[in-house]
Amino acid sequence: MVTSETGSEPLRSLAGEYWEARLQDEPTFATVLGDRRYDDRLPNITPEARGRMKDRYEAFLQRCVGVPKEGLSAADSLTLTALAVDIRSLLDYLACDLDEWTVDPLQGPQVELLNMESVQPIRTVEEGVALIKRWTAIERFFDDHVANLRHGAAEGRVAVRAGVEKVIDELEGVLAKPDREWAFMRPASVPHADWSDTEVAGFRSGVTEALRDHIRPGYAKYLSCLRSDILPKARPQGKPGVMHLPGGREDYARLIHVRTSLELTPEELHQTGLKEVTRINAETVALGEKVFGLKDRKQTLNKLRTDPDLYFSSRDEVAAKAESALAKAKGAIPKWFGRLPKADCEVVRMGEHEEKHSTIAYYRQPAADGSRPGQYYINTFAPETRPRYEAEALAYHESIPGHHLQIAIAQELEGVPEFRKNSGVTAFIEGWGLYSERLSDEMGLYSSDLDRLGVLSYDSWRACRLVVDTGMHAMGWTREQAIDYMLDNSALAKNNIVNEVDRYITWPGQALAYKTGQLDMLRLRQEAKTRLGGRFDIRKFHDALLCNGALPLEAMRHVVSGYS
Repeated sequence: MVTSETGSEPLRSLAGEYWEARLQDEPTFATVLGDRRYDDRLPNITPEARGRMKDRYEAFLQRCVGVPKEGLSAADSLTLTALAVDIRSLLDYLACDLDEWTVDPLQGPQVELLNMESVQPIRTVEEGVALIKRWTAIERFFDDHVANLRHGAAEGRVAVRAGVEKVIDELEGVLAKPDREWAFMRPASVPHADWSDTEVAGFRSGVTEALRDHIRPGYAKYLSCLRSDILPKARPQGKPGVMHLPGGREDYARLIHVRTSLELTPEELHQTGLKEVTRINAETVALGEKVFGLKDRKQTLNKLRTDPDLYFSSRDEVAAKAESALAKAKGAIPKWFGRLPKADCEVVRMGEHEEKHSTIAYYRQPAADGSRPGQYYINTFAPETRPRYEAEALAYHESIPGHHLQIAIAQELEGVPEFRKNSGVTAFIEGWGLYSERLSDEMGLYSSDLDRLGVLSYDSWRACRLVVDTGMHAMGWTREQAIDYMLDNSALAKNNIVNEVDRYITWPGQALAYKTGQLDMLRLRQEAKTRLGGRFDIRKFHDALLCNGALPLEAMRHVVSGYS
């Protein structure tokens, strides 16, 4: 079932206005999508701006409620449901005021701003002027960020020490570099043969002055704030959860809905995680005996974690494996999917400014204007800590058939509102990524049973997330408890586990999305096979799942259960 263009004029107008407001409020996201209208801006993160955003989106939500439902087509009803969930999720997220305490080593401004030049290519003089204006605004952006953190600290809302220390380390590393090595300077080195000498000189001078007069001072102010104002007040490692912040339990309930689109309690999610860990551990025992001749699961995990032959020896090896896995997947997908994306996907190595404290990989969507393909960012830092046996599962999750297939197909849909192409529920997006890891085994993509142990390790890792995220944020677990639990129940290297746990601390509730979405998709697939019997077609099932965008899970259930 693929929806057609929204026919209700009030609904079409509302969806368009909502998406335009989102792009105006999130101008850097617009640039990532390839919408270059707001390249000269950064988000306004002041309390006053947040208040205006809350009022604006409350009004959008009330208009959703007021859309007449009688006579709506199935396509319109789906859009209305998705729009209401999207707006409510945004309001829930804004209500948490996370920017008043979050200090983020993975996606904080010290990282995301350095990544902007890679998604903001300069082709015209006008684009160059916009970039300089954005670069010049960075100091004020950091001023606002610092003001938010200081306000949060005064209210008893502050980050955990480990995260603050990591960001301080990142800032010190960046500020120690000479100007010429900052990513912000790269646009100035690109030749522009069609520009006049005066235009080229003016652009390069503007970039240089922005770095010297606004960007460096902004980064330095952030570092000074963290050292003097935040680190002394930072929460200890024994209190990593939002439950230890004023209003934290209520915030966590909101964030569960934001990430899953469902009304679930921490206790429900915790129990689901425990059951999944038990199930996957049994599979690990059986496969560990087959691969290594070891009957004890802990021995298998120890072997996977400590045998140097099972790890990469160079950065180039890490990247080469990612590229070969992606190439293999590209050749296999036509047999499993009816609809394929036009946008290509490529492997990109993470930059030095983010790799040390980042996760193992991530995906960046294509630019909608075709100027940039989907990008699978792979972390090649400390290759001796990167397991060979997890590399294929990682590639299939982040690229094809995982995030790239789902996100690029959504972006290329015709006849649906823009918000459904470019926004969506985390549990759908990450649920599909996790679903893809096991699907890739059915597709014949894994090289050996050793790689299948990597699949089990990753599956257990995502099940552990349900346990440790709820454990820390709702049940009082310490950071060390979370690390130890994941060491006991997955084969991830300890450095990766530490970074992952710190990620869950920084992004409350995000880790709940993976298993929640995957389990729903697996259940829907089994129900479809039972209902359709010999008429079940895996390509049609996948098309039904992917060809409506990243839907709320209840809407996904309705769409997929109705396909034939």
